[in-house]
Amino acid sequence: MRFYPLSVLSIIAIGPLRGLATFAPRWDEVKAKHTWNSIPENWQNLGHPPSGTTIDLHIALKAQNENALIDVLYQVSSPGHPKYGAHLSREEVAELIAPPSDVLELANAWLEHHGIPPSAISTKHGGSWLTVIDVPVSRANELLSASYKLYRNVETNDTVLRTLSYGLPTALLEHVQNVAPTTHFGFPRTPRMRHDEAAGTQKRVPAGEPGTVYSSRQEPYVTPSFLRSLYKTSSYVPVAADRNALGVVGFLGDHPNPDDLKQFMNEYRFDATSATYTVAQIKGGGYDPGNPGVEANLNMQYTSAMAFPTRRIFYSTGKADTGDSFINWLNYALDLLRVPQTVSTPYSLPEDTIPLDYATHLCNLYAQLGVRGASVLFSSGNNGVGRGNCMTSDSSGNSRVQFRPTFPSTCPWVTSVGGTTGNDPEIAARFSGGGFSAYFPRPSYQDSAVPAFLQRLRRRYSGLYNPEGRGVPDIALQAMNFGIIFKTKFKSLDGTSCATPTAAGIISLLNDYRISNGKAPLGFLNPWLYGIGLEGLNDITSGSNPGCKTKGFSAVPGWDPITGLGSLDFEKLVATLSRW
Repeated sequence: MRFYPLSVLSIIAIGPLRGLATFAPRWDEVKAKHTWNSIPENWQNLGHPPSGTTIDLHIALKAQNENALIDVLYQVSSPGHPKYGAHLSREEVAELIAPPSDVLELANAWLEHHGIPPSAISTKHGGSWLTVIDVPVSRANELLSASYKLYRNVETNDTVLRTLSYGLPTALLEHVQNVAPTTHFGFPRTPRMRHDEAAGTQKRVPAGEPGTVYSSRQEPYVTPSFLRSLYKTSSYVPVAADRNALGVVGFLGDHPNPDDLKQFMNEYRFDATSATYTVAQIKGGGYDPGNPGVEANLNMQYTSAMAFPTRRIFYSTGKADTGDSFINWLNYALDLLRVPQTVSTPYSLPEDTIPLDYATHLCNLYAQLGVRGASVLFSSGNNGVGRGNCMTSDSSGNSRVQFRPTFPSTCPWVTSVGGTTGNDPEIAARFSGGGFSAYFPRPSYQDSAVPAFLQRLRRRYSGLYNPEGRGVPDIALQAMNFGIIFKTKFKSLDGTSCATPTAAGIISLLNDYRISNGKAPLGFLNPWLYGIGLEGLNDITSGSNPGCKTKGFSAVPGWDPITGLGSLDFEKLVATLSRW
């Protein structure tokens, strides 16, 4: 049996590592890098893998200057900075994140000590990633002080090869960001949504297009013309479609169906019936349009309807047994000569189910996309401040309630999208995920927005969240009662995964405006959104997001951890862009 869990960034290949470290470290002096106290939720131990099982290990080394990447990200993403919009190339990023040469030598010496032949080792992306192929599991256990076993997800029946803990020699511990696959079990979960068959009679909705009234709810579903009218994109016609791209990342073997897209556009965007998309199959992702997924259809239909005729790409990353879906896609995207200017990813996991070292590494990879000029959007989740009773255990085994924001939404270098509903005014959707990261500190772009909410909150929920953490979401858009076509039938869906492709479509239009005027795309959005972009946002001031058996947070004037800064007004945002 052979597992192919993670791929490596194949950006800049450099020669094989040569030489040894200048000193002889004690390779048997090992410290834990990450440990789970128990098997993660929804996973079942199947025992040791069959004899002969091998694994490919991927080792992420820290950059020589760990702050350099984020410093440059702020420079190229902050309007008014002399380097605003001067996004880096693939090669420039690789140089920026390269580790010290002696660390590469040290890592090579460690691998050689454990009998790893040089022919099995490759280094890429400026030397920041090492790939070690065909490692017998028994040797991987020795190398990482691990105990790899097979685990099955009880919800999806997917099987992965993982360990509950791993360690590194003390000489390397502070130089290695993450080793994968190790303790990261999770893979993106399909957001909770309502899947209703359309029933009832057709009628004309206020937007002037066919809609369905549900017998159970007696209200029309959201359609593209409603969204285009609400967020004021209807009059804009993209002119840089040949130079602008919008990517949709699909997980869990979820694929869209082109016939459903055609039917959807015929019904709800009749001036865009020629809409198509391309598919990039990544690491065994596959593409089976005859067996579409609801999530994939939703995303392709609404990004297409909002951003037509902008080029749209669906990235198929496959199921859990094809490896780590997040890393597989990032590996592919960062290897591209040109990254898509807008990326929609409506999946997430509770932050506390992700190892900190893994989350930090992943977040840095999203920062690399931002430096390259991509606007990356993630949904904030559909469980308010957290699902269930939110009981967690600390290292001493003591239980306590803790709010559970979602990752990668909590990564400071992506834009988190929450949910709203209603019109005139919009209000917060009750399920809209929001809160404060326990992993990532508040980024400086939030310093002028988040403290006002905390001051208003005072000591309410003290101890249930990290007041110094990165706040989510950043923005929020319509997220309830979306109508889609699925296998030729209508369905109604709820979720921040509805808001995310809508937001991505609008951001893609803004990128079109920038590109068509000879300017760089927006790239990482948040410094702009929390700055002059505020002029183009609609503040949401009512609603709450209950969870963890609490009433959750409330929407208030200004930023809040349920609707962020508010929803988008395309025309006002264009006005802010026209000034710089």
